Amino acid sequence: MSEPTLYERLGGEEKIRKIATTLFDTHAKNPIISARYVNSDRDKVIQLVFEFLCNATGGPQNYTGRDMLTVHRGMNISEQEFMAVLDDILVALQAHGVGQREQEELLLANFNLRGDIVRV
Repeated sequence: MSEPTLYERLGGEEKIRKIATTLFDTHAKNPIISARYVNSDRDKVIQLVFEFLCNATGGPQNYTGRDMLTVHRGMNISEQEFMAVLDDILVALQAHGVGQREQEELLLANFNLRGDIVRV
């Protein structure tokens, strides 16, 4: 019997969609990064984050967005902004009762994207 995927342990599609929504709303209120979200299409960003999280954690959804390097190229994202995003991910996960192990796994996966995001 195999261990459930991170996708399953996060609560699957329904819970991950809620996490993605909370994450966008948390980013939009975070003074360190909120300016980056002012002109964003909230629903589109939430959908892409949802797809990305599902796909990255073993879910069946396809990610229809561009790769992280392409998306963040030329944005000059600082280390402080990147860490603010990780903090917001933690807030969103905790708001939805995600377990410690799953929080750590998802944060590590996102931290591993740092090279494609910071000052690219």
